[in-house]
Amino acid sequence: MEFNLSTPALLFSAISLLILAYTNRFLAVAALVRQHINLYEKSNEENILKQINNFETRLKIIKYTQIFGVVSFLFCVVSMVLIFINRIFPAEIVFLLSLIALFVSLLLSLQEVFLSIGALNIELERIKRKKK
Repeated sequence: MEFNLSTPALLFSAISLLILAYTNRFLAVAALVRQHINLYEKSNEENILKQINNFETRLKIIKYTQIFGVVSFLFCVVSMVLIFINRIFPAEIVFLLSLIALFVSLLLSLQEVFLSIGALNIELERIKRKKK
């Protein structure tokens, strides 16, 4: 495989879109946290407190998905600079680090999705209890 300037450049749009998606997730969860804090202050329901705890965990994971996404982006830039100054082997190593950081970011994102499903299950339980 030929390793040139366009190889790490291929990740730029993908990483940018992922960081945007992570930021949107963060904003959505932050809005839900504010909403649930207001609800909890009014009702002191245990399910709402469970949701707030779930949101706290999700926010931490989203923070790390963003960090690893940015690290991946930075490694891509460093890899391109190394290619530009004709340091191909170090550029390949740094690009590999970029891919690893991206992989970790995606795994964390997947974990956050599972926690999100857990949050929805808490809401569904609350609705089922109200019906009874």
